[in-house]
Amino acid sequence: CPASALLCGLLAAVAAVAEGGRALPQLSDDIPFRVNWPGTELSLPTTGVLYKEDNYIIMTTVDKEKYKCLLPLIASGNEEEEKDYKGPTPGELLEPLFKQSSCSYRIESYWTYEVCHGKHIRQYHEEKETGQKINIQEYYLGNTIMKNPLSESGSQELSYGYDLFLSLTQIPTKNIEGQMTPYYPVELGNGTPCSLRQNRPRSSTVMYICHPEAKHEILSVAEVTTCEYEVVILTPLLCNHPKYRFRASPVNDIFCQSLPGSPLKPHNLEQLEKQQEMLKMPFRRVKEEEMPSMKEEKFSSIHKPVAVGSHQLLTVGTTHISKLTDEQLIKEFLSGSYCFHGGVGWWKYEFCYGKYVHQYHEDKESGKTSVVVGTWSKEEHIEWSRKNAARTFYLREDGTQTVRMVSHFYGNGDVCDLTDKPRQVTVKLKCKESDSPHAVTIYMLEPHSCQYILGVESPVICKILDTADEYGLLSVPS
Repeated sequence: CPASALLCGLLAAVAAVAEGGRALPQLSDDIPFRVNWPGTELSLPTTGVLYKEDNYIIMTTVDKEKYKCLLPLIASGNEEEEKDYKGPTPGELLEPLFKQSSCSYRIESYWTYEVCHGKHIRQYHEEKETGQKINIQEYYLGNTIMKNPLSESGSQELSYGYDLFLSLTQIPTKNIEGQMTPYYPVELGNGTPCSLRQNRPRSSTVMYICHPEAKHEILSVAEVTTCEYEVVILTPLLCNHPKYRFRASPVNDIFCQSLPGSPLKPHNLEQLEKQQEMLKMPFRRVKEEEMPSMKEEKFSSIHKPVAVGSHQLLTVGTTHISKLTDEQLIKEFLSGSYCFHGGVGWWKYEFCYGKYVHQYHEDKESGKTSVVVGTWSKEEHIEWSRKNAARTFYLREDGTQTVRMVSHFYGNGDVCDLTDKPRQVTVKLKCKESDSPHAVTIYMLEPHSCQYILGVESPVICKILDTADEYGLLSVPS
């Protein structure tokens, strides 16, 4: 890097032995650095990363410009850990989750994943043909705990023995959104036999990581090798242990002052920065023009994002819709001017009532890829509703009925490569009570190729279901 040889040299110096035989810490990708050019006036920070006057190196650029660069005493983000922590072990913190026999779910386009903590992991797909019983295709990715935390007999010795092992060794970490994140592993074995591995049973590692606002959601499921899986669970229970909390690595500043006869900043570096600014200008304007359609206040995570370095880790599933008044929100939703967004993973979904269902993916480099899953036609829906149940009811304790869910048909989507027919989707609008009155959960299933089911669940829908007519069409409550 000839234009920024000084910067390259600085980073190399941090990883090497500097003048005078001073050994500097090993360079690590987990520790960020920032070079500052303070000029003649230098005021070192009084808090955070520490500096010593003799911890510097003299750097010379290819243009013979010389700088004295003061290096930090490296901070990796672990300095604040409570070394004398005497609280519960991670196994003890997770104990309530296993004693409650609770389960977490993740719904993807085809498979649904079920994690019953400490019991089993199941991957399944349900198909229902008209007039026939439900056909379930399922695999158990793990059935019994191979080690930690609680055994079926309730013995805690294995769990706490594993906690002791972790306390004496380095806690394992996983890269989550660019941040090496500590996790507590639970091994599950004895799953469904795997034909690709001589019928050996499937097995999984469940990785529990701290997320203060989570509710034990499944963040991801991955097959790391044939029939061996990794499942990441977000849980607030681990956050009480200092070694499992998220920590953003502090930025370590390097201060470089010019020596007599040299400019405040290397000439080539200034030229490079100007060129980079010129390249950024057109892209910056485009982004500002796109801002109105990307309203952050409109769809944010129902749980607060956890800051992870310069990235954000969002909880999966439920999103939070804008804080309009209920009456205004319902009117705009039913008119199609207010759309629901949701979904996890690669694809996200946009549902505009009485207009369309889109599936899309946004990429910083290639832009937005969008697929029309279905478009609204009142006539087509009414025809569809004559052959299918547009409304399902719930029987109250007093014997009266109330609408529990309505189903709408959206056809004429983009042509499917597999079937050479337009995509189509059945949208199921369901009442779902929540602590947050403006929460909405959206998920997509694909029971047949390019024939979808879009589930939309929200407390907002509870307020309008009883307005459904015989075709399941909704209206603003009177």
